[in-house]
Amino acid sequence: MKKKDTVIFDLDGTLLNTLEDLRDSVNVIMEQYGYPMHSLDQIRTFVGNGIGKLMERSVPGGRANPDLERALSDFKSYYTGHCRIKTKPYDGVVELMKVLSGQGFKLAIVSNKNDAAVKELDEIYFSAYTMAALGDREGRARKPAPDAVFAALRELGSSREQAVYIGDSEVDYETAVNSGLDCILVSWGFRDREVLERFEGAVVVDTCEEIKELLL
Repeated sequence: MKKKDTVIFDLDGTLLNTLEDLRDSVNVIMEQYGYPMHSLDQIRTFVGNGIGKLMERSVPGGRANPDLERALSDFKSYYTGHCRIKTKPYDGVVELMKVLSGQGFKLAIVSNKNDAAVKELDEIYFSAYTMAALGDREGRARKPAPDAVFAALRELGSSREQAVYIGDSEVDYETAVNSGLDCILVSWGFRDREVLERFEGAVVVDTCEEIKELLL
């Protein structure tokens, strides 16, 4: 991988293990509406395209379900107050960001999670090292569209050639491709390594130490 000075991270499944809080919050809403509960493995396959898609995949019938919009609104309210019960950074992530920042890398987060939640979680866990944190907001296409990545690059004063995108899913791979960035995919997130290895040109890693070796 050519020398870089900018790293853009996905959030859920890459920096933070949010899966259990997402599962628990979805199931509170499922119980509220009398719908079937979902397992952790099911929720893992539902995430990656924002909470709208998460709920669309969670309620029976998806977009055809007349309860979808109300269920989504209820989920947003509940998850906002319960998004840090079990959520925590993956092992080695904070140390990785500390090392990269100390070596002069410009770091940012780009996520399909609600913009306010992304900024809140960044402030709690990573703001000592990041220079920008962008989530889903009205008027900006969510990943895999490149819009938020380009906005982050502008905020950082970086170019596509200087940057690498690090994520954990097919959405992140497509985001990197659409943005013209090199891509690193981590195997500890929401997709199995066998899935990630299908994506041509992406480097798949199992540890934060491997990311250091690639970038430093």
